[in-house]
Amino acid sequence: MQTEYDLIIVGAGAAGCSAAVTARQRNMSTLLLFGGDGALGKARLVDNYPGLPDLQGPALLDALRKHAAQMGAELKRGLVRRVMPLDGGFSVLAGNDLYFGKTVLLAMGTARVRLLPGEEELVGQGVSYCATCDGMFYKGGRVVVVASDAEAVEEANYLATLAHVIYIKEKAHDTALLDRAIEMAEGKPLAFRMQGEQLVLDTTAGEVLADGAFVIRPAVAMTQLIPEVKAENGALVLDGKLMTSVPGVFAAGDIAGSPLQVSKAVGEGNVAALSAAGYLMRMGAKKKEDPV
Repeated sequence: MQTEYDLIIVGAGAAGCSAAVTARQRNMSTLLLFGGDGALGKARLVDNYPGLPDLQGPALLDALRKHAAQMGAELKRGLVRRVMPLDGGFSVLAGNDLYFGKTVLLAMGTARVRLLPGEEELVGQGVSYCATCDGMFYKGGRVVVVASDAEAVEEANYLATLAHVIYIKEKAHDTALLDRAIEMAEGKPLAFRMQGEQLVLDTTAGEVLADGAFVIRPAVAMTQLIPEVKAENGALVLDGKLMTSVPGVFAAGDIAGSPLQVSKAVGEGNVAALSAAGYLMRMGAKKKEDPV
């Protein structure tokens, strides 16, 4: 199974698929990772795409993905939890699988994630979104899992092999497969805070004290996906080539700001892929010029 790519695209909607087609035309190995079908998959009618009126959203999405696949791009379903800058590229964690990309394109739309008070401030200081990445830091300790869907059950079961796990539901879901050793907490999560060196989760039923917390939701806020990127007013800050504040990371589509329209997303996907290709060429030329 290939795990290294010239370009990894997070999202497989209009922007992501457009970028994949262009990237393959530039002979870049390309992987699209996506957790769902986004806004386009829910659109009953798209009537402002030039030359193609009266389109159904799901049909257009299916055509876009088939085109990307026919061009040689790989499409894999899996929620991307973390993009981590590395020397010479980026490590991308999707589900429990790890991939390496020389460049990354963020094209996952505008999913809004309601963070708990104190959550963002404590990321990396007790709050995590990835059990695979950070679970070992709490071996033999006590962790709380804030869970919004059944996917959190698998993560909690893994954590239970390392630490004592307290499980609290942020949203209702099936927990029939939860390990019996895991402690179920009552109430709803309200906020995170520090009490001395210990993390506290305030809930409607009282306080839950832990060494660390893992928040598992079906979507990841862009500031948690890759905290190094700059964002303003709900959109990523981009330069004229659609590159973010992190060199090698590009963005296109709704996440790049309004207007939130398919035609704009397709155009930006094309531009971002060309920019990524140019970036790789420049980096390749720079390495050749570096003294041995």
